[in-house]
Amino acid sequence: MNYFVRISSFVLFLFAAASVEAQPDRWLQKVDYKMDIDFDVSTHRFDGVQKLTYFNNSPDALDRVYYHLYFNAFQPGSMMEVRTKELPDGDKRIKGKIAKMTDTEIGYQKIKSLKMNGKDCEFEVVGTILEVKLPKTIPAGGKAQLDMEFQGQVPLQTRRSGRDNAEGISYSMSQWYPKLCEYDYQGWHANPYIGREFHGVWGDFEVNLMIDENYWVGSTGYLQNVKEIGGAYAEKGFKAAPKIKDGKRTWTFKAPNVHDFVWAADPDYTHTSLKAADGPMMHFLYQKNEKTEEVWAQLPAIMDKAFAFINKKYGKYPYDVYSFIQGGDGGMEYPMATLITGERSLNSLVGVSVHELMHSWYQMILGTNESLYPWMDEGFTSYASSEVMNYLAKEGLLP
Repeated sequence: MNYFVRISSFVLFLFAAASVEAQPDRWLQKVDYKMDIDFDVSTHRFDGVQKLTYFNNSPDALDRVYYHLYFNAFQPGSMMEVRTKELPDGDKRIKGKIAKMTDTEIGYQKIKSLKMNGKDCEFEVVGTILEVKLPKTIPAGGKAQLDMEFQGQVPLQTRRSGRDNAEGISYSMSQWYPKLCEYDYQGWHANPYIGREFHGVWGDFEVNLMIDENYWVGSTGYLQNVKEIGGAYAEKGFKAAPKIKDGKRTWTFKAPNVHDFVWAADPDYTHTSLKAADGPMMHFLYQKNEKTEEVWAQLPAIMDKAFAFINKKYGKYPYDVYSFIQGGDGGMEYPMATLITGERSLNSLVGVSVHELMHSWYQMILGTNESLYPWMDEGFTSYASSEVMNYLAKEGLLP
């Protein structure tokens, strides 16, 4: 048996070495986002300043870049709306909805200005893609500073993102900012958004969000100004004296080495937290009512046990925080957080929480191209989720 193991290990080593040698055209681009967001809850609009450092680790000189403007999909006549209307497999959550949106109900991302290293860029918005011609090429191995001013309007909750979802959550903010497209051995992945999956560039995020003082926020990343915010973000229920300016407070989050950033906000969130015995600090944000109170109260202890099992079976979760946030239109994974609808039975709530969490071991770490190979992430995640749910049931943690 030992001989077999040694031979097998050697064969695997040779295979891995050969695979590396056979893929000289692979690399990882890198981004460093710094965003200041001033959010107006009365109009559902926000002004943003984005400072993006782009590291070109490819062997190619780049004379242009592309951004995703996902919110532009939520407008009458968009590719998402037409596709849903015309094709037989149209998403029922979207069908007929976008076409009826008024000017105050649509989503958009408008670019006010864009500079590279202080020089103006030529750009054009084509649906959900921003095409940018750079004033100077970014050489292979080089980097560039891209400074953008933009405005966004949050659409009515339509698909994953938006305002005022079916359960009354004010803001489910996924795919909310101008997001640089990925560039790899296949070229630019500037795919128009029609409601499918995503592909992003790895990097670091710092987001300063100014929003009405009555709103509570859950997000990707680590809250930096805990002493100003307090609540369940602070240890032992520390109560802060919040710094309020013009009726707004600022939330500052940092997220290292991720490929997206999500947040949600609501004035009626109940927020609890629990440090997993073998895992991160877990945050739970939901609206407490007769449909949610009992099941969400049970969720932290169950997910504590889930983390211990998952870490042992699939490897240690690499971040120090994870947030389960009521929002969206079902369940959707993001780095260090998930948006899930919350008015469910306990089995359903645990099931969706486990499934979205397990994406952290696949899409949020391996970072495959979900748009091109959705089966990779969803397939592995579904298998692992079944294993975790079986364990929880065996342990008597589910009814």
